[in-house]
Amino acid sequence: MKISDENHQKGFNLLLLLIASTFLFSKLCTWFIIAFVIYNLVFFRKNTFPKQAWIFGIIIAAPFLLEILFFWKNDNLLLGWKSAEKSLSLVFFPYFILSNYKQISFFKILNAYAKITTFVVMILLLRFIITEPESIQKYLHGVHLWEMGYVFAESFKNHAPALNMHLTFVAVINFYFLLDYSRQKCSRWLSILQAFTFLISILLILVVNTRMSLLNVIVGFGIIIFVEAFKYFKTQKVIIGSLSFFGLMILILFAFVRLNPYMKEKYSSTTFAYMDKIGKLDDIEEPEKKVFNAFVTRVSIWKSAWELAQQSLVTGYGSSKSKTELVNYFEQTDQHFLAKYAFPTHNQFLDSLLKFGILGIISVFVYIFLAGYLGIKTHSGIMIAFFFNFFTSNLVDDFLIRFDGIVFSGLWTSVFVAYYLQQKMFTAYK
Repeated sequence: MKISDENHQKGFNLLLLLIASTFLFSKLCTWFIIAFVIYNLVFFRKNTFPKQAWIFGIIIAAPFLLEILFFWKNDNLLLGWKSAEKSLSLVFFPYFILSNYKQISFFKILNAYAKITTFVVMILLLRFIITEPESIQKYLHGVHLWEMGYVFAESFKNHAPALNMHLTFVAVINFYFLLDYSRQKCSRWLSILQAFTFLISILLILVVNTRMSLLNVIVGFGIIIFVEAFKYFKTQKVIIGSLSFFGLMILILFAFVRLNPYMKEKYSSTTFAYMDKIGKLDDIEEPEKKVFNAFVTRVSIWKSAWELAQQSLVTGYGSSKSKTELVNYFEQTDQHFLAKYAFPTHNQFLDSLLKFGILGIISVFVYIFLAGYLGIKTHSGIMIAFFFNFFTSNLVDDFLIRFDGIVFSGLWTSVFVAYYLQQKMFTAYK
């Protein structure tokens, strides 16, 4: 079957945008990934994988390749295959995207993705307000303020930390284009629309209100200012603009804290309570109420995971067995609270170490740091901010065991490599 280069480019970019815009809806996103694979198989003659991209392709496919390499470690083959199946897209994305790297409309896809995601989540929030009036009333009256973001995310079958990881990247992209529109002196209405989209993305992050997201979005904005703004604006203008911008952000945050006073408690006493009880959470009366989401719980899990990992550093325990082994270790070390709720590792690096040993943790470091490397090579604040967001998120969670985390990182990292290759080829021809 034949197709013109122009139509192929439009179809290819549209499918990438549809996948990116449905990260939050796993079933729909899966169908678009299938459509993407079928499209590329139909027009297979358009695929030309560049020789210089092989190493990048292998790095992106590493989580899936590890699943296959250590498949023999699984005590349950069905569970082992289900784990591997989640990361199968990490083979398709780098191959098809890098085979068509010249076709990628990098900034157009990013801009459209950020606006669509902001609009979709805003609609979902309005829907939540209408369909869940009891939750909203509790929120307005200061009851169970901690659960608002989680209940909202669960209303469309999502997980609050994962949702805010996506929204943080979206907010950073919106901020980048806010600066870009100012640089290009776009029309007033387009600039107003971009400013509105940016502010909405900030408010959505505050509504979901997970701890790591606030750090990541602030650092992300700082990276965009440092890497991008100084390229195009005078230093004095950047400094004055940055001070004004962060002043506005502080005012928004202050207003939100007044509306949600639990934030003071959440980011101070609640988060860092009982740090003297690491590994001894059962000594706390009613730990479910006091430390279920506290930092001490995660540190206790990490301590146990590290101790267990040292018993099988070379090959790990396999995908289907690692969590069972961790829960058993909780029981063996009299950590019954952790065993009761069968907590996962909550750290992607330790999770990979438990599953695949030393090779696992090395591979996940290289996989995650690839985006940062590409950002430095291309002087892209967006890529560096993406890296920081995904890296820190995986320090306190394990997003490479989740469909949305796998697809989110695999697709964007592949797109980043494609942009890097475009820049490299442009420099070569220059």
